[in-house]
Amino acid sequence: MRHSSRLNDQSTEIQNTGDGIIVVGKSRGLMATLALLTLVVALPASAHADNWAEKMFSVRSHDFRTVGRGTKTEFSFEFTNPYREDVHISAVRTSCGCTTPTITADTVSTHETAAVVATFNTNTFIGQKAAVVTVVFDQPTYAEVQLKVNGYIRTDITFDPPEVNFGEIAPGQSQTREVTITHSGGSDWKIEDVRSHCDHLRVRLETPQKTPGMVRYRMQVRLDGDMPAGDIRERLTLISNDNSFPTTEMAIAGRIRPPLSLSPMSVPLGTIAADATTSNRLVVRGERPFEITDIVSADERFAFEVPEGKKKIHLVKMIFTGDGSIRPVSTEVRVVSDLPEPNNSATCIVTGTVK
Repeated sequence: MRHSSRLNDQSTEIQNTGDGIIVVGKSRGLMATLALLTLVVALPASAHADNWAEKMFSVRSHDFRTVGRGTKTEFSFEFTNPYREDVHISAVRTSCGCTTPTITADTVSTHETAAVVATFNTNTFIGQKAAVVTVVFDQPTYAEVQLKVNGYIRTDITFDPPEVNFGEIAPGQSQTREVTITHSGGSDWKIEDVRSHCDHLRVRLETPQKTPGMVRYRMQVRLDGDMPAGDIRERLTLISNDNSFPTTEMAIAGRIRPPLSLSPMSVPLGTIAADATTSNRLVVRGERPFEITDIVSADERFAFEVPEGKKKIHLVKMIFTGDGSIRPVSTEVRVVSDLPEPNNSATCIVTGTVK
């Protein structure tokens, strides 16, 4: 298993200007690249004692902290299947109506990744809430995994819209979204700081509008063009002068398309004969026309028919030819293009059983 991650630790500052407040720094940021499984492992014989299902989850608890009423608040518990067998979720249940669980896929093949999404129901619940989400697996053998969430839903702060969603963005683009923050219950409430978990976000707060018993801020959130490709699941932390509840969270969502993508990302060959020949089609897409310069696989039983020329979409024929051995298939296929580095390649995982 190969892991690659980078941890940033920075502090956020806010500068007062003549027309508002601008965040010029960032706080504690955490960015991690996708962990890619390159080995297929057998399911443990003592599956119940060893709870094989828990090993698929890197995170099994999450604190939403303090959030506003009606804000979109959810967390994805991602899991990856490292086993030869398919994994199937038969049920997901929650211990509290304050949290609604959903799944992105009920069947997950070798090396594929899915998620259990826990949504905090901030429209119908208030105060301190906690829930245990139980995920029930019935294949390849029975197992349960418990995921825990908790948080505090306050009623005096609302966000419009309920989250900052940038949608899908092409790589290198910068986008700006606006949100209105309203606090009721006093006109002396003040946002003193805004902290970001992402060092590619900039925030601007306009001068607050105050009426008796209410304070309203207009906030602009800007995503710079250097944001890496992938899903955006960040949040902003508002620091106020409220000593009882000094922090409030807000979700940041979206997706940066990769400059080059390969699909499917996981290719299961199933069970094939030791001397058989089989083929699959890979689709390679780019944000602009490109040429495929190389296709690399450590398994010499694979060959590829590479189309020529520059275009945005290439169809690659991948051919597996058995050599008589019963070695299982577990290899990474990497397609290399003439696009600028470091975003000039894309990968997929090919697995299979040879008999």
